[in-house]
Amino acid sequence: MTASPRGLSYALLAAFGLAAAVDLISLLAGAELGHRLAKPLLMPLLAAYAVTRGAPRPLTAALLLGWGGDVFLLSDADGAFLAGMGCFAAGHVCYLVLFGRRRTSPALGALYAAALAGTVLLLWPDLPAELRIPVAGYSLLLTATAYRSSALGLLAGLGGALFLLSDTLIATGVAEWPQLPAPDFWVMLTYIAAQYLLTAGALHAMYGERRTTV
Repeated sequence: MTASPRGLSYALLAAFGLAAAVDLISLLAGAELGHRLAKPLLMPLLAAYAVTRGAPRPLTAALLLGWGGDVFLLSDADGAFLAGMGCFAAGHVCYLVLFGRRRTSPALGALYAAALAGTVLLLWPDLPAELRIPVAGYSLLLTATAYRSSALGLLAGLGGALFLLSDTLIATGVAEWPQLPAPDFWVMLTYIAAQYLLTAGALHAMYGERRTTV
């Protein structure tokens, strides 16, 4: 007896939720092994769920590129941070393709542009010299995703904003600014929520309630 497509979707979404819970609890508990085991499962499970819901290819590609970035950022090897940033940058390009030419608010665009300029200007002096240009370029793509995501509705718009917040928290850590307690927990919480909301928002916008579980 085989599982129904809807049953498979729910199972994959539940597995994603379980992996997210394990990852976040591990970060709070300081259990590095739990984090290293759970983090690489997140995006493949979310991508598989999206595929069972008829995800367009740019969405699936964005999630799998996010998985590549997640894996690279688990490593302390030289160049791993830049490689991870490169994966996420390519993922943002996929998101921008997904959003297409749908209309978004010019006022919201102005707010995001001001946030981008202010953040880069503030971070610039404290970033390692070799990361300044890559971080600025990545920030431009990230902010474009955050802004354009609103074209798919509130869920996706919130996801884009949380993605921007998550990566800004990472950048402040690289710049060695004061951090919140358990900084990795907040980075992952906002990142996981961002990727899920972008996925749910995209599926809802393209296929309606029948393809989306929120």
